[in-house]
Amino acid sequence: MNINLTLIGQMIAFAIFVWFTKKFVWTPIMAALEERKGKIADGLAAAERGQHEQELAKQHAADELREAKAQAAEIIGQAQKRASGIIDEAKENARTEGDRLLTSAQAEIEQEANRVRESLREKVGELAVAGAEKILRREINADSHRDVVDAVAKQL
Repeated sequence: MNINLTLIGQMIAFAIFVWFTKKFVWTPIMAALEERKGKIADGLAAAERGQHEQELAKQHAADELREAKAQAAEIIGQAQKRASGIIDEAKENARTEGDRLLTSAQAEIEQEANRVRESLREKVGELAVAGAEKILRREINADSHRDVVDAVAKQL
């Protein structure tokens, strides 16, 4: 056995092994590695887009929350304004009703006072006639002297 022949055989076998490995093993492995590299790059890009979208969603949620708080504050302000308006309206209605009741009561008191005055005038007239009867010691007809009794009552 010649060392050179063995060496040449080994070189040929190695060259066939390198060609076989390059053709049937290396190409699919490199294709799989490139495919995996692409998937990893796509995944990283998607993760980055997801983070960006998450930040946008957080900002949008914060904006919505701020807007909702502003609307709530506006609604509360309107409700408080409406409540104070209702209270003022109720106060005004109560004042108006109180004034109306006071006026009505004063008118009723005035009417009652007039009735009492008229009643007193009639009683005074009757007393005057009775006094005159006693002074004159004879009967005085109240119907025939009604105008005199009315004049006395009006003077009182």
